[in-house]
Amino acid sequence: MKLFKKLSPILFAVIFIWIKTVIVSFIGFNLHPENWTDILFMLVSPIGSIMVILGIHIYFKRKVKPAAILVTMLILTGILFGDLLYYRFYTDFVTVPILFQFKNVGGIGPSTLELISPWDILLFADLVVFWLFYIKRKSVHEQITNKSRRLYAAVSVFFVLMTIILGMVKVPHLFSESYNRQQLVKHIGLYQYHLYDIGIAASYPLNRAFASASDAEASAEYVQSHEDKPSDYFGAAKGMNVVLISMESTQNFVINQKVNGQEITPFLNSLIKDSFYFSQVYDQTAQGKTSDSEFMIDTGLYPLSSGSAFVRKTENAYRSLPHILSDKDYYSAVFHGNEASFWNREAMYDSLGYNRYFSKADYLVTDENSVNYGIKDIPFFQQSIQHLEKLQNPFYARFITLTNHFPFLLEEEDQFIPEASTSEMVVNRYVTTVRYQDEAIKTFFQDLKASGLYENTMFVLYGDHYGISDKYEHGVLELLGQEDTIVNRMKLQSVPLIIHVPGVEGKTFSNIGGEIDIRATILHLLGISDEDNFSFGHNLFTRDPNHPVIFRDGSFIAKDYLYKAGKCFKSESEAETDINSCEPLMDISRKELGLSDNIVHGDLMRFME
Repeated sequence: MKLFKKLSPILFAVIFIWIKTVIVSFIGFNLHPENWTDILFMLVSPIGSIMVILGIHIYFKRKVKPAAILVTMLILTGILFGDLLYYRFYTDFVTVPILFQFKNVGGIGPSTLELISPWDILLFADLVVFWLFYIKRKSVHEQITNKSRRLYAAVSVFFVLMTIILGMVKVPHLFSESYNRQQLVKHIGLYQYHLYDIGIAASYPLNRAFASASDAEASAEYVQSHEDKPSDYFGAAKGMNVVLISMESTQNFVINQKVNGQEITPFLNSLIKDSFYFSQVYDQTAQGKTSDSEFMIDTGLYPLSSGSAFVRKTENAYRSLPHILSDKDYYSAVFHGNEASFWNREAMYDSLGYNRYFSKADYLVTDENSVNYGIKDIPFFQQSIQHLEKLQNPFYARFITLTNHFPFLLEEEDQFIPEASTSEMVVNRYVTTVRYQDEAIKTFFQDLKASGLYENTMFVLYGDHYGISDKYEHGVLELLGQEDTIVNRMKLQSVPLIIHVPGVEGKTFSNIGGEIDIRATILHLLGISDEDNFSFGHNLFTRDPNHPVIFRDGSFIAKDYLYKAGKCFKSESEAETDINSCEPLMDISRKELGLSDNIVHGDLMRFME
């Protein structure tokens, strides 16, 4: 009792920080406890790190200072709350690199306010109690003896080591799959994960310093070991201009979907009839979202698991799509209605070999014609035509839309369809912004035909990443009349890919693929061999259905199996099956993600000819 009295402020803090961390882990974070051992891990794993962090106040001082403890509680609560807000939209945990690109994920604005719940105030209730009981009453506490200090430290270290050891026993690839942050947080605890993440971030500069040509050769050998089969479409768009349209937050479920009898995407639906439409291409982005999709399409590499290559790896050497096309005398340009520095695009586009970047400064942007992150899509495309007409031919041009961005706000005069009527307002609004984007693309095509650019241009339209996060997906499932299952939620990550080549008959392809495969498919249609261009992507026309579409957290979808949240499912029946059935494909996922990370962190392309 005497020891408890001396340590009472710290023990109070440990207990209450632990309680709310556990509650948030079970309710706020969808960590999918599968059995009693998972539940036990989630209950025990935070204890050690919480004790270690709060114990700082007694390791080097003899007296407990409640005010200092309160500050530490506030910091830990802030971390918990920050993770909770970030998780609600991104279904992920904050990492050190993402802190350095905070302004790019929206900062504090409508997007963040949309994610806050009135219940969140309860996270700070224990701070008020602590202040009333220990600070306002000006409680005085005895000095901590060396024996008490050693006992507290021993218990803290015991919990930390026990958590790590048992976690590695249960999940042998726990740390080699550190990109699977849900798995990591579940088994070692939220705060311990953040300490580990800090250590990993500190080690990144060493990867480049110690990289060598032999590392590059190992990666090249693996990539060049797969060879895509030929198809009848090789060279179908040879010599044509290329226009890529990045459709912000557009998921495939909107295609051919109606709300109150009206099509959400009438123009895209009609375009599909005369285009190559890939109905099972999946979003593979990570924390970089739109910039990740750009990175994959231009480089054929996987995005970083933490942060964005656009922010962190602009100095790297790349063999990008603009570089490849420049060998065929293509002029490359990007059109984007936001600030040139947003997501560090200005620097990254230079590294990727683009000749010109049209940003906000090249457009007439007013309060009336902008929303969310920049100029609305219709005026954006209308103003882009004058720039596009002046480009040297042939050209490769990427257009990045903005209007269909969370939280999906749009004035009534810009709405071409009424909101949906699900129980989730975010989903209801999403329908209107997708419809607006569809109308904008329609006007763009009309203007291109009027300008004479249409006939000699191949168009590639793709959804850059999901728009409806895990928090709101129940509304989509309600709209579609589907059950709420892991498999159905995973399949919602499908994004539309439409490739329109004027004069070429369209066809729908249901074979699976990912955004990383778009580059190889574009080169195939242009009649350019991708053999020596180093890519983890595959030509979608002939892609091996047994090769997994790999997501950045290590989950995947393949012809026969899909893997998510530590579970293996049969793709056709969606029935859960033995995890060993997925193990060979899990090995491929680890291999490719690891090699791609080695290339990017080690800047290995500088060693390749």
